Amino acid sequence: NFYMSNKIAEYLREHVSGEVSSDSRTLDFFSTDGSVLTVAPRLAVYPKNAQDVRKVLRFCWRLAEKGTILPITARGSGTDQAGGALGDGIILTLPAHINKLLSLDAKTGLVTVQPGINYRSLQTTLNSHGLFLPPYPSSIDYSTIGGAVANNASGVRTVKYGDTRQMTKALDVVLSNGDTIYTTRLSKKELAKKKSLHTFEGEIYRQVDDLIHEVGDFLEQSELGTTKNSSGYALSQVVGKDGSFDLTPLIVGSQGTLGVVTAAQLQASLHNTNSSMIMVGLTRLEDLSELNLNTLSLTPSALEIVDKNLLNQVHKLQPNQLNGLLEEPYPNFILIVEFDDQKEKDQAKKVKRFKAFAEDVEATILAETNDPDDREKIWQVRNSAAIIMGEVHSGKAAVPIIEDGCVPPGNFTKLISGTYSLFSKYNLDVAVWGHAGDANIHLQPMLNLSILGDRQKAFKIMDAYYGLVLDLGGTISGEHNDGRLRAPYMKTMYPASIYEAFARVKQIFDPYNILNPGVKFGTTKEDLVLMMRHEFESAHWRKRLPMS
Repeated sequence: NFYMSNKIAEYLREHVSGEVSSDSRTLDFFSTDGSVLTVAPRLAVYPKNAQDVRKVLRFCWRLAEKGTILPITARGSGTDQAGGALGDGIILTLPAHINKLLSLDAKTGLVTVQPGINYRSLQTTLNSHGLFLPPYPSSIDYSTIGGAVANNASGVRTVKYGDTRQMTKALDVVLSNGDTIYTTRLSKKELAKKKSLHTFEGEIYRQVDDLIHEVGDFLEQSELGTTKNSSGYALSQVVGKDGSFDLTPLIVGSQGTLGVVTAAQLQASLHNTNSSMIMVGLTRLEDLSELNLNTLSLTPSALEIVDKNLLNQVHKLQPNQLNGLLEEPYPNFILIVEFDDQKEKDQAKKVKRFKAFAEDVEATILAETNDPDDREKIWQVRNSAAIIMGEVHSGKAAVPIIEDGCVPPGNFTKLISGTYSLFSKYNLDVAVWGHAGDANIHLQPMLNLSILGDRQKAFKIMDAYYGLVLDLGGTISGEHNDGRLRAPYMKTMYPASIYEAFARVKQIFDPYNILNPGVKFGTTKEDLVLMMRHEFESAHWRKRLPMS
């Protein structure tokens, strides 16, 4: 393997413009991402341009034709929390060179970028034109647009604006054989033309269209009652109500398992910097449920939650963090609501109605403002989750193994109460935060992965928590995607007909299984046991990920 890796490295150095590294320290760095897993790659390639990407994929395709599988994992900043940025072959790292803003139409809001562009950098540019991309993740300062497209990322403003898939209008994609295609929504006539091509692209269009016709009656089973879902493939979104056809929804959220994106056209939205925010405290779960559902009718731009357990842990770790923001004893639950309607009078009406809803359930108003500095203070309460995620105590660290459950909004409080019971069963401190409007919560148990008992406990917790989420009609991956960590649970989440259809999508696009194998498919719980790190703390990637 060592000899072969060196021969491959030599070949690629001769044929690509970018850098190729087999340095042990580089490979060690790329053997982990933001997850609890570790997988050692053979090589790291830093493609200079799309042509380099094509050459690498074509090379691996030809190797596969001869019986040698050399996997390829496209990687952004490596902030993935489910092991989607890991691979035991070539790590194709895109931010080094393929990181440009290609075009921006400030009038229409259409922006085209390369995948390695930093999300915050792009957002800052859009803001200067009165625009923004709403589904940004909490790792916006360090993550890439390519990673957001790969994971179908979303965040605090998804409750109003939707996820990355809804914002993505077209993609340049390098297929597993090295061919490049451009995906966008096609008319029936345009689809027929694609299907008539005597190329790998034509074969993909023919087979995907056939698959949709074959399983059409089952596709509705892949649609959940949740407001967001990044698990599996969005096969049900390929064909529009008007009969149009678009592979873009399939690629978004596919985590590099169907192709490598080299450019993305996204639809930005108008950005209103003058929003109104309210923070309220509640005591009872039933009041939280009622207020949450009533608030959704007002179309808030953010509807977030933190619980008392989180605030108590934050206060214990950093007593000054909440000074001047909240007084002890903290409420059992805090809801943070934002309205960003373009007209201030519309915001004012919604604030008034929200306060009436809050009064009906005896919620206590803790803060109300439209002042930018005061809004930032309220967000500080929500973002305090980063404090417990960044700490290590007696070898224990907050581990991302069940951090992304999402259920139908009507089952939100059942998810919270079930979570409390589960953590009590395993004698763990619980802290809940996340997107109340999407019924998508984040929580990370404190475990010491150097201890066999805690590693075993991690799997028991995953089994129990994912079972809870699925029993409530939810998804195990609201916004962080499947990766390797949740791949074994996809069979439980979807009916056999849908799971098999997803597997066929993968086979259609990647017949030799060279594109990020093990992500979404092909990883068992037994594999996870071997992949799980025996230590976990954030020093390796903390500089690049704000953990909230």
